Amino acid sequence: MKSYQMFINGEFVPTRSGKMITVINPATEKVISEVPEGTREDINAAVEAAEQAQKSWAKLPAIVRAGYLKEIAQGIRENAEEIAKVIAEEQGKIMPLARVEANFTADYMDYMAEFARRYEGEIIESDRPNENIFLFKMPIGVIGGVLPWNFPFFLIARKMAPALVTGNTIVIKPSRETPNNAFEFAKIVAKSSLPKGVFNLVSGAGSVVGNALAGHPKVGMVSFTGSVEGGVAIMKAAAENVTKVSLELGGKAPAIVMADADLDLAVKSICDSRIINSGQVCNCAERVYVHESIADQFVAKMTVAMQNVKYGNPLVDDDIDMGPLVSKQQLENVEASVQQAIKDGATLVVGGKRANKEVGFYYEPTLLTNCKQSTDIMQKETFGPVLPVATFKDLDEAIELANDSEFGLTSSIYTQSLDVAMRACKEIKFGETYVNRENFEAMQGFHAGWRKSGIGGADGKHGLEEYLQTHVVYMQYNQNVK
Repeated sequence: MKSYQMFINGEFVPTRSGKMITVINPATEKVISEVPEGTREDINAAVEAAEQAQKSWAKLPAIVRAGYLKEIAQGIRENAEEIAKVIAEEQGKIMPLARVEANFTADYMDYMAEFARRYEGEIIESDRPNENIFLFKMPIGVIGGVLPWNFPFFLIARKMAPALVTGNTIVIKPSRETPNNAFEFAKIVAKSSLPKGVFNLVSGAGSVVGNALAGHPKVGMVSFTGSVEGGVAIMKAAAENVTKVSLELGGKAPAIVMADADLDLAVKSICDSRIINSGQVCNCAERVYVHESIADQFVAKMTVAMQNVKYGNPLVDDDIDMGPLVSKQQLENVEASVQQAIKDGATLVVGGKRANKEVGFYYEPTLLTNCKQSTDIMQKETFGPVLPVATFKDLDEAIELANDSEFGLTSSIYTQSLDVAMRACKEIKFGETYVNRENFEAMQGFHAGWRKSGIGGADGKHGLEEYLQTHVVYMQYNQNVK
């Protein structure tokens, strides 16, 4: 069994609590590692180290900081296969997707490093003679990054890379369910030439370590990805110091299938979007609205698609589409959600129960029809391989149903009409809309939610701006100097 230590100020150190957290393989239910159960004192040590390192780190030219990111990216590529196995083992992600995550993380580091010569300030026209107004883009200071368990390795880079290239330092807290990959990342950092204290890693409970990080007076911003409840807790902890927060929270992405849609494309895209990572992705299709004239055809095709989904142990079984859910608790949550949907009148078409396996947190790919808009299955995030379907009469109704949600992260529509697609893009109130394709964002885009799906966003130049603050200088000069 593996045993890890925290990474603070360039050194691997034990926790002050002396306690450890066990990590379980969701496919086998066996303990695979133990990680430190961090304390407020551990967070304080990490933040202090980050604060001290930030003073000299910010003085380096951005292009020099970018070189360190590229060095770490190369280290990831050299260890990509082993990293993928670690992700698959602790999170249940299938190996092809785990490999994508590992390599995409390296690509993301390189991409953000390229902004070193691209982010810039402004010169603003003054109302006074003999004056220039300069707007500088400055680092915030110490960043706190609190990670989820569904894409745990990539989210390190999503928070770390833009933070570091813009002159900030960072303290990362990984999820309790999937911390191993973060410690493997720390090993790569330790072997690199990155200055001590620029990157720090503290594991532990969100209620202790996460709150301590968000509430620390020397943390300038907290970037959190996770549940709405977790985001609210982060905001409350940050409020005392008026600390900036950037939150990516839950989603209940609607997929609208119009009467003129390419049904085969729609079924494949929505099915892929629903079962990727066993349905544990906040931006993927969570509810489907299909035009009543093609509902029977859509359901028939989706039934076959869901029945053909193969699942198993990612480290043992080849040619599978999904693995287990991440934990027993997640399995129970999905099971309860489906049972409640059936009680609320939904019709079970496929699945609807735990998979017939001796061990592992597996749930069968599930299709539900006749789902009512007011029920939990259409309103609350399921986070599992469960697809509820309802019908609509016209585009007005479809848009109204899609927008009827407390969430606002991603959405999609399938149609061959440019007019319909353009109207949907203007009237669907979500941070992202995908037209005739699966829900999966690009690193150069901007991943941001509306309503309870979050505050701020990530990726691209707009994501980079999250890690910067402005300093405006009014410079008066003497024109008569010769």
